[in-house]
Amino acid sequence: MSNAASTTGTEPQFALVAALVGDPARANILRMLMDGRARTAKELAFAAGVTPQTTSGHLAKLVDGKLLTVASQGRHRYYRLANGLVACAIEGLMALAGERAMPRHRHNHALTEDLRQARTCYDHLAGRIGVQIFNRLLAADCLRESGSEQGDFGVTAEGYRLFAGIGIDVDSVARQRRGFARPCLDWSERVPHLAGGLGAAIASRCFELGWIERRPHSRAVAVTAAGWDGLARVFALAPETLRGGLS
Repeated sequence: MSNAASTTGTEPQFALVAALVGDPARANILRMLMDGRARTAKELAFAAGVTPQTTSGHLAKLVDGKLLTVASQGRHRYYRLANGLVACAIEGLMALAGERAMPRHRHNHALTEDLRQARTCYDHLAGRIGVQIFNRLLAADCLRESGSEQGDFGVTAEGYRLFAGIGIDVDSVARQRRGFARPCLDWSERVPHLAGGLGAAIASRCFELGWIERRPHSRAVAVTAAGWDGLARVFALAPETLRGGLS
């Protein structure tokens, strides 16, 4: 029996996922959905740079592969990333690829300073701001490695106090049926930011408090004046620490 035949049925599952992500049009669809928002097939066809008919086939494959979910509302169907784990995987692949891009798609992959500074990675914060928040939480002994197989971090008593101070109920977040506090490799900074339920709770609370705002037509976010005050008070972050890289 040939080597090729002997491996039939034992192909690693990540090879199937890699094949789905490896198509340039599908990769553009996934990148478009990295801000956690849902979009129609028409919007995603524009992002993919292919016809609506071709996009429909790509979307069906991504849904079947459990990388996307779809919901119907009226006459429209809305697609979004299946979960934060998919976003972390895409972010990691983007970090691995660096800033390289095929010439045909270069305009879709431009790395702007806004994205470097602050952006959403699905439902949590990424870029310099996301990395520095994670680093500050570790340095202040608010988070510690839990030693779990899932790679989650645990929240210390100091962390409970910090999060309660900005209105985050850590125990409620921990009860969610998802990863709690996981590192996610940041594609622009090449070091981890905080993902999982806790990362999502921090981002959500920053939006609720008016500390950050979404930039139009982008997953980049802007820090408001009130936001700089809050980030300085809670996480000891200042504007100058986010310019030109990590401090």
